[in-house]
Formats: sequence, C-alpha cells, structure tokens
Amino acid sequence: MAEKKSARKQHALEMFEQLPARYDEIATVLSFFQDPRWRRAAVEAVAARPGDRVLDVACGTGMVSRALVERWGCRVMGIDQSPAMLGRARSMIAASPALAERVELIEGEAESLPFADGEFDHLTFTYLLRYVDDPAATLRELARVVKPGGRVSSLEFCLPRGVWLPLWRLYTRIGLPALARLDSRGWFEAGRFLGPSIESLYREYPLARQVAMWRAAGIGAVEVRRMSLGGGVVIWGTVGG
Repeated sequence: MAEKKSARKQHALEMFEQLPARYDEIATVLSFFQDPRWRRAAVEAVAARPGDRVLDVACGTGMVSRALVERWGCRVMGIDQSPAMLGRARSMIAASPALAERVELIEGEAESLPFADGEFDHLTFTYLLRYVDDPAATLRELARVVKPGGRVSSLEFCLPRGVWLPLWRLYTRIGLPALARLDSRGWFEAGRFLGPSIESLYREYPLARQVAMWRAAGIGAVEVRRMSLGGGVVIWGTVGG
C-alpha cells in the first residue's frame, strides 16, 4: 500500500501537476528575471570538479541539473517528488546528448533518499523547505548522503527587509497572482500560494534558525547570501566543515 502523503506534500504535488509546460519561462518572468541569477549563484557555490557526482534534490524541470553540468562538467543525479516536473526535465535532457550522458533523473522524496551514506560529492536543493513537514530532519537526511568535505548549496525565496517588505507583500498578494492569472488558473493558484507560504516558513524558521539547523545537521562553514533586495537567498556549507 502506498504511503499516505501529508496535506502539505499532497498540495505541492497537485499544484505542480498543473505547471510544468511553461514553468521555466513563467517563473523567470514573475521573478522579474531574477530566478536564473539566483540559480547560477547556487550552482557557483557548489565548486564541483569534473567527474564529481552531485545530487540535485527537488530538481523540478532540471534547470539546476543542467547548469551544474554546464558549469562544472560533473555528473548529476536529479530527484523530485513530482512526476509532472520530471517529465519536462526528461524531455529537456533527452534533447541534448551532452546532458543525457551526465544527468540521471528519478522520482523520490527529500525526506527519505534512496542512497547510501556519503554517496555523493556535493548536493543542491532548490525551493524545498516550504514543502517538507520537518525541515531539520530533511537537512539531516540531505547531509547524510554527502561525503565529508562535500558542499551543500540551496536556493530559497526570502523576505526583504525595511521599506522593501511592504512592497514585496503588495506584489506577492496582488501583482503576482494577477500576472500569473494571465497564463492559467494553475499559475494563479501557485501565485496566490507563494507569498503566504514564504512568510509562513520564515515565521517558524527565520534565517538564523535555518543556519542553526544546517549546523545541527553536520554542515559547517555555512554562508548566506541574500540577493535581489532580499527576495532570494542562497545558503551553502561544507559537510563536516
């Protein structure tokens, strides 16, 4: 019998089921073209070497997996819980022999990775912690599969500070859903969900607490880079560091 998903995870699966057809393009536009820049920063923080194996968790449509190969010449295992998002990733990778040689994709969950301890040289995850029930336990599971000395790098939305916060709230509550609705009902629902979900994460897990969870998971030398007036944040560190 299949394990019953939590309400949080079931909602994420249903939401992403409606989005993959033009996910990359629309996400880029709705972030004012900042999302690709954030992803590049997260990839840069990995500092992989050619031949390294990198696990890309919550790989979605494969944008970070592709960027890892192009930047570092490494091999990538991408894992995501959404069959719909993986479908788009597989199409993109199949269209490029160079990527098909170096990227493998599987369906699975970040909270229970089907890999041995220390199986990967490095690990990335993108927009993940808002969709798991226990972020601290998930971070421990991510760190488990990385070799000592390997890098873990993440990208997540963040909350701007000062005068930018009310403007961000105005955009995420009104502007973003309205713009998303121009594409589809599915994007409208995703746009309406985004702002409250980000604020909910930071109410319970402000950045200082997230950094503490990284350290408790065995990831040291943790660095934080806020980007685009605080709308995005890249966090990275070293397992056993």
